[in-house]
Amino acid sequence: MRRLATSAAVAALMAGLAPAAMAHTAAAPAGNPAPASTTQAQELRGAPVADLIARVDIPWKRFQLDNGLTVLVNEDHKAPVVAVSVWYNVGSKDEPKGSTGFAHLFEHLMFGGSENSPVSHIQTMNAAGATALNGTTWFDRTNYFQTVPTPALEYTLYMESDRMGHLLGQVSQEVLDLQRGVVQNEKRQGDNQPYGLTYYATLEALFPEGHPYRHSTIGSMADLDSASMDTVRQWFIDNYGPNNSVLVMSGDITEAKARELVAKYFGDIKAGPVNTPSAADIPTLAAPVSETLHDRVAQARVSRNWVTPGMLHDDTVPLSVAAS
Repeated sequence: MRRLATSAAVAALMAGLAPAAMAHTAAAPAGNPAPASTTQAQELRGAPVADLIARVDIPWKRFQLDNGLTVLVNEDHKAPVVAVSVWYNVGSKDEPKGSTGFAHLFEHLMFGGSENSPVSHIQTMNAAGATALNGTTWFDRTNYFQTVPTPALEYTLYMESDRMGHLLGQVSQEVLDLQRGVVQNEKRQGDNQPYGLTYYATLEALFPEGHPYRHSTIGSMADLDSASMDTVRQWFIDNYGPNNSVLVMSGDITEAKARELVAKYFGDIKAGPVNTPSAADIPTLAAPVSETLHDRVAQARVSRNWVTPGMLHDDTVPLSVAAS
């Protein structure tokens, strides 16, 4: 689901940008070279689409282990760092009824340590010099990422492989209760912000009962309270196998070195089930829906929302451009 701006707002935005765009094309005073940004803008205007794509092309290599783990490598040696991320093919759309919020809860559990590194993953990786360290959950995926100095890459892959292949021995009832409380506090913070409940109403208005995108990723308090150790274990077994994930490395790394390290640390992890997403049709409303919510906020807010096709659809890029 993408939230799109109104047509009036888009028109106003385009009108507001027009003078600035024209100003960038003005000629520089005699004797002064044009700024680099101006020169680049002039070069790009009217260029063939293929040339524009070439300017932002990111070269990458792909390989796969026998256990199904897909690996993407982008080699870029301009700085001695490597960005490492692991994407799992599971999100809130995959949650069965009564288990809303569980994909996000499990994301938090992944930061509670693993069997061979039982302390906080954040604490351990910060000590290794990691930056931009975090994880996110959304309807379709869960991902974990960090950027590390090149000498810390091997250790980082060891840590990520330990979370993927050796997590459950560290997930105790105490860890589950702690992270459940963290997630519930996160939900309270969101719900109690101005306009905090509008998102729930938006999803319920756009998607019919039973649609996998109808409930929010944060889930319900009751479902989070009911999450059990058995549910935790099964979620990991069903969704966190190497053949249901993609490992990405970008930066000061070669494909050959990536192959060596990934085979060393991920090669012995057994494949698990592959998550096949449930059908998620694009619903069409019989008529426009208008809802008014009241909050103790002086400033009124108006939003208009549409359901649009998924990321791989041809219409996604033009819709995204229009929305911005």
